[in-house]
Amino acid sequence: QVHLVESGGGLVQAGGSLRLSCAASGLPFSTYVMGWFRQAPGKEREFVGRISWSGGSFFHADSVKGRFTISRDNAKNTVSLQMNSLKPEDTAVYYCAAGTRYAARPQLYDYWGQGTQVTVSS
Repeated sequence: QVHLVESGGGLVQAGGSLRLSCAASGLPFSTYVMGWFRQAPGKEREFVGRISWSGGSFFHADSVKGRFTISRDNAKNTVSLQMNSLKPEDTAVYYCAAGTRYAARPQLYDYWGQGTQVTVSS
């Protein structure tokens, strides 16, 4: 059974940093594209970043570019999201996802974690 488990969320003041991690099991992790998404109350789930199976290709949404960095460790079956210079508008539930396509659309990802809450106070 495939499981994706996010961790590292919490409450942080504006300008602070958090590092989210996602541990994967039950799938050939190194062959999957991994993505990060977020969803704020009353809003649609939005793409944050993605990284290829090898880690050689990555892409971040314009809203977080220069502040967030996605990375992966295939030996540990984990993907991370380093978040710096956090803003109140970054407040959301953050989800990691696994898929077989290098894409930004959530519909193209096959497996999802339960999410971890990130709250940024002003």
